[in-house]
Amino acid sequence: MRKFTISIVIATKNEEKMIKDCLNSVKWADEIILIDDYSEDKTVEIAKKFGAKVFLHKWLGFSEQKNYGFRKARGNWVLFLDADERVTAELKDEILGEINKTKNLFSGYDIPRLNNILGKDMYFGGWYPDYQRRLVRREKFRGWRGKLHEEMIISGEIGVLKNNIYHITHRSISWMVNKSIIYNKIEAEELFRHNHPKMTWWRFFRPMIQEFLYRLVRKMGWRDGIRGWIEAIYQSFSRFLVYAYLWEIQNSEEERNEF
Repeated sequence: MRKFTISIVIATKNEEKMIKDCLNSVKWADEIILIDDYSEDKTVEIAKKFGAKVFLHKWLGFSEQKNYGFRKARGNWVLFLDADERVTAELKDEILGEINKTKNLFSGYDIPRLNNILGKDMYFGGWYPDYQRRLVRREKFRGWRGKLHEEMIISGEIGVLKNNIYHITHRSISWMVNKSIIYNKIEAEELFRHNHPKMTWWRFFRPMIQEFLYRLVRKMGWRDGIRGWIEAIYQSFSRFLVYAYLWEIQNSEEERNEF
């Protein structure tokens, strides 16, 4: 017999194409909380049909959406997901088994994530096991922090699960580029806020080369075939965009200070 309850928290914005399969993968949970940034498609309608509790909340960053979702959740344990993620049947059984152990000393868990990129499951290039800290005991939760690369702060010992969250990401080249435009700019703004040194020509090329070699050679991204090459090149270009945006911000700030 189960002793503990579990809540699922999902933050969304126009995710009608992804949310149904996500919700279907967690229909076993005691409670599903959807924090929606005023979607203009059928995301909320689909979620309500699944019995999810929907709360509208203006987007103030990844951490804020998730912290707001936690405040709405009531389960003894909380699992955070994105709309393009799915909980496999094996992971479900492992989670329920872990949280209901007679002697469970863990405050939270890191979960491996298998990323599907351009229609292929990626095992190299740094994409697997891609551990994500997503499951937390309610009283040990200390909050999500960070605007872009957010992390969950937990008080106590962290366990590691064996089964995967399945992540359907980088669905097309145009999807990847559009996301980069948004996220790279946010990352550049964060670097500027933390007083990153002034950009010079060599600061553009070093991170690009490092990222490319890390993905393709060190993490053997070439073993994922053409998609591995595409991702290595794309991630290198993504690093370039971050620093190009940073240069633009720094340059604009200098021009303002001249007047």
